Amino acid sequence: MNREPLLPEKAGNDFKGYKFTEYVFLIIALISTIRSLIHLFAPDGGARSIATIDLNIEGGDIIISVFALWGSSQLLMAFVFLIVYFRYKNLIPLMYLIIIIEYSLRIIIGFLKPIETTGIAPGAIGNLIILPLALIMLYFSISSRDAPKEG
Repeated sequence: MNREPLLPEKAGNDFKGYKFTEYVFLIIALISTIRSLIHLFAPDGGARSIATIDLNIEGGDIIISVFALWGSSQLLMAFVFLIVYFRYKNLIPLMYLIIIIEYSLRIIIGFLKPIETTGIAPGAIGNLIILPLALIMLYFSISSRDAPKEG
């Protein structure tokens, strides 16, 4: 397993990991883009319509604003993901590491500071899917597909 791709000396498109990890990364980047745009432009920021958070409380407008702010940071990350996918593919392993850290923190924060919802938010389920997926993709993105076979 080659760990050098996490912090390559030069960024470029010379990705040596398994090809399918590139496509999974693109799917994650596109999901991140769509999610961020919903948080930015949906009237409720997706807080009620998607995350099932009751906004009919004092401070409901603040929740919507926080979701929009969150969407702006998600959009920046999605933009970085897309730049990496189209121009600097050898940084994909590093991006998977960042995704792992982000989704681990989401899960931890969900336990430490739970949010009361009226249903199960898709993001809560997505966190439990993306984290193990990103761990697997990190492994295959730093494993060289050209590694010599033993035998």
